[in-house]
Amino acid sequence: MADKELKQLIETNAKTIQAMLDDMADTREERQELREGMIQLQKAVEKLTQVQEGILKILLSGDGDRPTILKKLSDIENKLDQLLQGNKD
Repeated sequence: MADKELKQLIETNAKTIQAMLDDMADTREERQELREGMIQLQKAVEKLTQVQEGILKILLSGDGDRPTILKKLSDIENKLDQLLQGNKD
């Protein structure tokens, strides 16, 4: 092999190796970004779970008042029925 060919081969190999190293660095960077994104997603899911638990607690506490509210609504409905029937007579 001539010196010129050897130099070209070395240059080509050097460029190939550099491209591979650059690609590996990019891949590492992408993986780090994915890890950070997964951590953010995990935190968001945790917050969403807390919000859902809070909503469930609110709904459950509201269920305790439901019989009272339904009774009051029923009383109002009965009074309206009586008033409407009184107007018909």
